[in-house]
Amino acid sequence: MANINYKNFTLGIEEEYMVVDPESRELKSHQQKIVTEGQKVIKDKVKAEMHQAVVEVGTDICQNIDEAWTDVAILRKTISGIAGELGFWMGAAGTQPFSHWQSQLITDHARYNEIVNELQEAARSNLIFGLHVHVGMENREMANHIANSTRYFLPHIYALSTNSPFWAGRLTGYKSFRTKVFDKFPRTGIPETFESIEAYDKYVKLLVKTNCIDNAKKIWWDLRVHPFFNTVEFRICDVPMTVPETIAIAALFQGICAKIYKLRSENMNFIQYSRALINENKWRAGRYGIDGRLVDFGKEEEVNARVLIYELLNFIDDVVDPLGSRQAVSYVNHILEEGTGADRQLKVFEKTGSLVAVMDYIHSQFLFGL
Repeated sequence: MANINYKNFTLGIEEEYMVVDPESRELKSHQQKIVTEGQKVIKDKVKAEMHQAVVEVGTDICQNIDEAWTDVAILRKTISGIAGELGFWMGAAGTQPFSHWQSQLITDHARYNEIVNELQEAARSNLIFGLHVHVGMENREMANHIANSTRYFLPHIYALSTNSPFWAGRLTGYKSFRTKVFDKFPRTGIPETFESIEAYDKYVKLLVKTNCIDNAKKIWWDLRVHPFFNTVEFRICDVPMTVPETIAIAALFQGICAKIYKLRSENMNFIQYSRALINENKWRAGRYGIDGRLVDFGKEEEVNARVLIYELLNFIDDVVDPLGSRQAVSYVNHILEEGTGADRQLKVFEKTGSLVAVMDYIHSQFLFGL
């Protein structure tokens, strides 16, 4: 048995929040005031995003899931407090239920101007809020191996994060419409496998050389070997409504990385599926969330999404105690019982018929569990 250092699987979590006008409940430009004030307290852990109604936060490198919880909690409380003093509300959902992107201002910044100039309406309409989870790796070779193998599980975890059923005042019929909006960007979605880290680097170099991109950060896949850090970055999820959900999802990503690593150290691997097949599950996860059926490609049959998620919990069960994340992971059961952010938004809407009530609910959950 290989001796595994579980401390290698450090965590970094980035969340994107919406800034809301408490009167109209519409998205509102905070003119970078929240960022400016926030930086006085939490330094570079808060930054501006392309749209002015978005605030992005990122944790430090966290040694374990408990540190991640503390960090995300501090970030949410800090930002919420600053926003409140400035007369704004904060919320966390993949989309704002009824605000239209046309009326939202773009941050004046060279990088964003360049993206808007190239991507035009696709960029201007990209008014969405995501969660990115970084899991630390001992080296980039291992990061590539783990990225290849963890692709299969992306739809399962994405289903748990679904939190964007509304778009521009319309009930979309999706549990997560956010990814539909983001699909308009190039270099998005489930990536292919790369047989080596050299093959990945060669791909990036070719894109830079031919002026497709100026740096590897313009590869916006659902997961990627990070261009600068020794991490695998998971980017498929909607930003969850609450901190316990964010932490549960981060713990799942960390758990599957540790499990694939453990298999590798025992000379085993998880079967690799093609992008085309994984995409079928991604589509189902976005449309139906945890209430749909996903395809078990091993058995070649449809299975209730909840069943596959329980199987995933089973799959990583032997690594969660060494990682110290059992409690965080167990919150997944709560999500399966109470519903995802999307399910809860839809419940409020069914009860009230009001998107304003949905926005109020999203806002009310921002500090839930803290």
